[in-house]
Amino acid sequence: MRPAHISLAVLVAAVWGVNFTVIEVGLDHFPPLLFSALRFLVAALPAVFFVGRPKVAWKWIVAVGLALGVAKFGLLFIGMDAGMPAGLSSLVLQIQAVFTAIVAFAFLGERPTRVKLCGMAVALCGVGLAAVDEGTAGPLGAFALVIAAAACWGLSNVLTRKASPPDPLNFMVWVSTVPVLPLLGLSLLTEGPSRGLDALRALDWQGAGVVVYVAWITTVFGFGAWGWLLHRHPASTVAPFSLLVPVFGMSAAALFLGEPIGPLRWGAAALLVGGVALTSRAPRKVQSADAPARERVGTSA
Repeated sequence: MRPAHISLAVLVAAVWGVNFTVIEVGLDHFPPLLFSALRFLVAALPAVFFVGRPKVAWKWIVAVGLALGVAKFGLLFIGMDAGMPAGLSSLVLQIQAVFTAIVAFAFLGERPTRVKLCGMAVALCGVGLAAVDEGTAGPLGAFALVIAAAACWGLSNVLTRKASPPDPLNFMVWVSTVPVLPLLGLSLLTEGPSRGLDALRALDWQGAGVVVYVAWITTVFGFGAWGWLLHRHPASTVAPFSLLVPVFGMSAAALFLGEPIGPLRWGAAALLVGGVALTSRAPRKVQSADAPARERVGTSA
């Protein structure tokens, strides 16, 4: 990769990592499901008018929109609102690579190699260590919600692979149109209209900036730049940069939110990142420059 392309890959990882701290700030302004709905609304509009018509069947757009937008992000935002720390969330979500391999085996018949099985075991040990760390400092229920979010992310990755979108940005923008109404409906049912209206009435520059960041910077720029890199380099070259996401996520949470990073969390980070690196490793025989858009569309929060 050229130095400029390496810099862009690191920038995207930084944007996605810092996003967890931004989400934490946003949850001080909005209830979680409304916040998630606003994220996708602003990501879809006005971008949907500029990316052209959908380039895959609507069934895949709807399926990924529900699995990724409603289930994954809904559970993540609720989990963080319930007390899951931003830095730890950025780390634990990486277990999605294990869930992706499990779902791919169950529904696509993709048998994991011994290296991938070893990576899955190492990553699960990291999750266990993270659970021990969180159990001494925060609610395990919130931790479980983020694990569930990672499972939904794994499902959406397999659905995206089946969809095989030729244009990741076009696909992500159209996918962003799907979760808006379901999330708004769930927000009205569970959070109540008064809470949402109060949040919108109290909207200030910080709240608006948070929504713009998670929608335009994280989603539109992040996925657009990532897709651009994946169309120019093999997945084996680009994908490892996503392992920097929890590094930036934990660092930003420590710097801006004062979240402590103790020995257990560092140990969990080493196990999870190492395990995910092994789990995400693709055989060289099937690795190609046009595969990443099918395999790695989902990487951020």
